Amino acid sequence: MSLKSPATLLPPLLAFGAHPDDIEFGAGGIIARETRAGRPVHFVVCSQGEAGTNGTPAQRVREAKAAAKILGATIEFLELDGDAHLELKAAHALVLADIIRRVRPDIVLAPTTEPNQHPDHRRLGQLVRDAVRLARYGGLAELKARPAHAIGGLFFYALDPGSETRSAPPVVIDISAPGIVTAWTKAMEAHASQMKTRNYVELQLARARVLGLDAGVGHAQALYPNDPLVFDSLAPLARGARRF
Repeated sequence: MSLKSPATLLPPLLAFGAHPDDIEFGAGGIIARETRAGRPVHFVVCSQGEAGTNGTPAQRVREAKAAAKILGATIEFLELDGDAHLELKAAHALVLADIIRRVRPDIVLAPTTEPNQHPDHRRLGQLVRDAVRLARYGGLAELKARPAHAIGGLFFYALDPGSETRSAPPVVIDISAPGIVTAWTKAMEAHASQMKTRNYVELQLARARVLGLDAGVGHAQALYPNDPLVFDSLAPLARGARRF
C-alpha cells in the first residue's frame, strides 16, 4: 500500500537506515521539518543494531519506534544480513526496490557511500542507489507484483564528518523553524542506549549549529544529491549560504 492518499498534497519521503538510529542522527531535523509541512515519511531500518556495544536488539527497536513517532514518521524493519554483516547483493537491492514501488516516494534518503564510516552505511547507500534504478524497470520478474515507479531524487545524508561527501557542495536544509530542533533532539534522545557510547545528540546538534551559522541560519543539515538538480527557473536558487 502506498503512503500517499488523495488528501495528501506532498508525495511521500522514504528514508533508509542501516541501524535503528541512523536516520534520526543523520537527517532527523530534515524529517521533522518535512512531516510538519505535511509530507508523509516512512523509515526502513535494515537491522536491529544487534552488533552494537550498548542496547539489546529489542531495546533498540523500541527506541527507533519511539523516535519515529516523535518525528511523525512510520517505520518498518528488514532482516537482511544482520548488523555489521550487510553485503552488496542483487537480492537485497530488489527487496529495497519493492519497498520503493510500494511506498512510491518522490524523494529517497540513504547514508552516503563514502568509505570512511561504518561499512553497513556505505553499502546500504550503494544498495539504495541500485534499488531506485531497479524500481523503475518494468520488466523485472521479481517486481512484477507492483507497478514500476521512478523517484524524483535520491539524496544521501552523512552521519559524521568522516562520511560527508567532499566532491560537490551539499544541499543545505534550514531546520531553524520553531519546534524543529526540539523535536529532532527528543527523537535522538529516544535512543538512550546509544548515549552510553558517546554523546551523539550533542555531536549532531553541534554539526547542525556550525552548518547553520555558516549558512546564516540557526541550524541546518546537509544532503548530498546523487544527480544534478533540475529547476524550472532561477527562483529556488536565489538563496545561497554565502552572502556576497
